[in-house]
Amino acid sequence: MLFECQAKKVKLFEKYRPVKFDDVLGQAKAVKQIKRVLDNGWGGKAFWISGLSGTGKTTLARIIADYGADKFYVEEFDSADCLNIDALHKIEQSMYCYGGFAKKSGRAFIINEAHGLRKMIVRKLLGMLERLPSHVVFLFTTTKEGQLSFFDDNIDASPLLSRCIQITLTNQGLAPVFATQCKKIAQSENLDGKPLAAYVALARKCNNNCRMMIQNVESGAMLE
Repeated sequence: MLFECQAKKVKLFEKYRPVKFDDVLGQAKAVKQIKRVLDNGWGGKAFWISGLSGTGKTTLARIIADYGADKFYVEEFDSADCLNIDALHKIEQSMYCYGGFAKKSGRAFIINEAHGLRKMIVRKLLGMLERLPSHVVFLFTTTKEGQLSFFDDNIDASPLLSRCIQITLTNQGLAPVFATQCKKIAQSENLDGKPLAAYVALARKCNNNCRMMIQNVESGAMLE
């Protein structure tokens, strides 16, 4: 008996996720800062990217990772809760190896929701970030800004943050930019039935969370 495999449908927010710095919306200051850092070399660095949900943290982390590492050598953790001590040991072992025969020889590690890091993990990271190889980049993303203490078990964040390049994303002035983009996406997907003002209202309702806005578009909300 033959079974047909259906390809997993890509969600619209992934389909339209920017893959280049120039495509990132509403974060010109952060992009400029990142480009300035990368002009002085890609590897041997750790980035701490903070901002509200849906403003582009993971998008920027992936673009930075792609700058110096092929996809096969980019490891991403959806949440810092997944980063246990065994996983960290494996990262430490692998980070001293170059990316094989890939065009880009770097290795990148993305840790999302970094405010969920546990005390023993933070302690281990402090040592690792002190001796990062020149072909390795760590990228932490979090919805919480760099207060001295914001981890779940009340860890002092300042030693970790001092080892990172801090990038803070804005949530200001994004409504018209995200509204225009979401309307374009809706038109491309034949899901548009509203004027631009309705998308601006949606941006405000979603607190300028572009991912949430696109999910609304995908649900057909802008056709009603």
